[in-house]
Amino acid sequence: MKTYEELPDDAGSNIVGQVNAQATRISKRLASVNYTVAIMSGKGGVGKSVVTANIATALTLSGLAVGVVDADINGPTIAKIMGVRNTTLEYASSGVKPAETPLGTKVISMDLLLSEDDAPVLWNAHTQKDAFTWRSSMEVSALREFIGDTDWGELDYLLLDLPPGSERLSNVFELIPNLGGVVVVTIPSEVSNLIVKKSITMARDMLKVPIIGVIENMSHYECQHCGEHEPLFSSEGSVSASFQLSSLGKIPFDPKLSICSDNGTPFVHEYPNSPAGKELMNVSQKVQDFFKS
Repeated sequence: MKTYEELPDDAGSNIVGQVNAQATRISKRLASVNYTVAIMSGKGGVGKSVVTANIATALTLSGLAVGVVDADINGPTIAKIMGVRNTTLEYASSGVKPAETPLGTKVISMDLLLSEDDAPVLWNAHTQKDAFTWRSSMEVSALREFIGDTDWGELDYLLLDLPPGSERLSNVFELIPNLGGVVVVTIPSEVSNLIVKKSITMARDMLKVPIIGVIENMSHYECQHCGEHEPLFSSEGSVSASFQLSSLGKIPFDPKLSICSDNGTPFVHEYPNSPAGKELMNVSQKVQDFFKS
């Protein structure tokens, strides 16, 4: 397979120039961002987007400037979870103005560009069957525009909420080769850990991206009557231990997390003193500590 630079003739489309210009644009945008963090799992259904939204909110509550990129182009949820889904994006000469939560967290998501709730993301092609061939490339192009064309301003942290799939990190790494670190989200089930381990191997051994640590979501639930902790899953061992990674926290199951996400209200702001709220605040502090060390 030839690289862009090896193409003898691009029929005047200037492919190389366009790609280089986009890379330069991203580099300029990220020059005003202190730390970029990808939050991944590889496994769907582990609550990664909810965790991302609450880490972002916790960092914001700490007085930091935070932005969130919903990198799940086909199944975006961050705008809904963070309560900005009805925001109309504004365009200026400096770029797209991201949506902003009442607390000040900046958000960009494909969901902000869809006209209807049930509207799928469709790519231009003769047929959608033809579009499938180029879908991965077009998703990367959309993500490139989200990062490079958004006027983030000065940020302490830019979080990227990755979709399921162990290969997704490589797409982000292609755009941000100096990615600051990765946060891994899992749940204590053998099925989840099986998939998450593949993502860790991709990040640590193949892409050489620093892994900040592992979050175990829905680690247990607390009995409302006696206060005892009971497990939700029966998995033995942990991903962080098997890979000798830092454990960022074990977030207990709390139905209010789901309710807040559905309502677009930040759980850590509404219930900061709950067990899950405290754990999420601790996670955000450990992320900060990682970059201070």
